Amino acid sequence: MDAEELTESIIRGLMFLAGILGNNWLAIRSLPRQKSGIRTNEVLFINLAVSNLITNYLVDLPDTMADFAGRWFLGEIYCGVFRFCADLSETSSIYTTFFISVFWHQKLVGSLKRGGAPVQLDSLCLVGCLLAGSWTVALVFSIPHFFFVAVESTNDSHEDCIDVFPNAAAMQTYEILYLTLANAIPVAGSVFASIQIVVTLLQNQQRIRGHASDATKEMVKAENSGENRKDPKVSASLTNMYTGVPASSSPNEGPAEPSSSLNKETNTDSKAGAPSNVSRPSQMPAKPSQSTSSQVRAAKSVVAVASVFLVCWLTHLLLRITNNIHTSSILVEVASYIAASYTCIIPYIFLYGVKQLSCSCKR
Repeated sequence: MDAEELTESIIRGLMFLAGILGNNWLAIRSLPRQKSGIRTNEVLFINLAVSNLITNYLVDLPDTMADFAGRWFLGEIYCGVFRFCADLSETSSIYTTFFISVFWHQKLVGSLKRGGAPVQLDSLCLVGCLLAGSWTVALVFSIPHFFFVAVESTNDSHEDCIDVFPNAAAMQTYEILYLTLANAIPVAGSVFASIQIVVTLLQNQQRIRGHASDATKEMVKAENSGENRKDPKVSASLTNMYTGVPASSSPNEGPAEPSSSLNKETNTDSKAGAPSNVSRPSQMPAKPSQSTSSQVRAAKSVVAVASVFLVCWLTHLLLRITNNIHTSSILVEVASYIAASYTCIIPYIFLYGVKQLSCSCKR
């Protein structure tokens, strides 16, 4: 093995280890709590981790071992298993990422626009049917690899596990259907859902800025009103309600105690006879709840995953199409590296998005 092949094998081995660690971590952290039922997002994350672990254990590991050995040494029987698992896990992973993107878009819209209303994909029954359908599609496209594979020797006596279809027409038909149904459609759906997430986040940000601007205008208008100018204490109290900074009751006194500032403001209002329609802090826009903030964080992680997803699988798709036009072992190798890079990156992004990227055993 020369230096270049050794470097490639080491890189592949590191990717394999990163994928094993990340996907096992994602699966463990997504397991439901002991006293509560399993949730939709946990089902999706576990399914994604299982799909990727099939790639890690049954595809990446044998491929890495074959790289270090310099030849395919696992026989023709496992060659069929190898090719079967590669397409099975790849298809399931792509569809699961698509479902996760759609789910978090619905959760984000339900939280920000409909006050936390339930969403369609919150049904475990529906999600179970979708995942069963995706595994069925993956299984249908993977079965032919049991029958149309071979271990081929190249000119330099290097053995490799490849697909061997009866004829060129059969191979092209399979590739067109596989790339369309198992790659292009779910990739396009995931990208569309991610774009909708970005649009929703931008609209929510503009709405928050608009509320803050309106509140500022109300504060300025109240401070400049004739009623507040009659009593400077009322104006100072109103300012404190918006700024949160305690003010002195008189120029010669020190800062008021934070714990008693609310009582002082109430006493001042009652003594000065302030009108009852003075703006209160409750009129300020409420801060986002912890649940909404968590959903926004998770939605942003989905967008990050979609970016990696698009780069990896679009490149993978183009390489597969190019390989159909001009067969090349180099293109197949590059495509496999890209697929492996995807499975070892996305679990960490999802773990960060749902705040599970920690070594703490507490859940």
